[in-house]
Amino acid sequence: MNDVSESDTKGSEPLDGSEPSLYERGMRVRREVLGDAHVDRSLANVTPLDAGFQKWITESAWGTLWADDTFDRRTRSLITIAILAALGREELELHLRASVGTGVSDEEMAQVLMHVAIYAGVPAANAAIAAAKQVRPPGATTTETGQP
Repeated sequence: MNDVSESDTKGSEPLDGSEPSLYERGMRVRREVLGDAHVDRSLANVTPLDAGFQKWITESAWGTLWADDTFDRRTRSLITIAILAALGREELELHLRASVGTGVSDEEMAQVLMHVAIYAGVPAANAAIAAAKQVRPPGATTTETGQP
């Protein structure tokens, strides 16, 4: 049962020119960062148990935090990866994949994971490096252009 529906078709802005809701803004950012395929799969698996949680995550994590312009998406992606790697969280691979689209270079990824090694421990960084090698294509981006 899919109970999350304010505008989950493609997370687009309102057509009437009004300000988007936090959910609409969050859905747009979530789709831009993680990709339509991932978001569509997530929405297809929503049940009454997690519908409220999914709405809250879309509004707070994506509509508020990721939509804020204090950090660009590349920087926010690196912060997220460092935290997930340090904590050993399962969403690490999702954000490693998304980091290609946010412009994170291999060199930047290596540096952020070295920070993880120093501040969170070598085992955490080693696991994150192994995950990055599995999900990020080699040479995905370069620091000179920031583009794939």
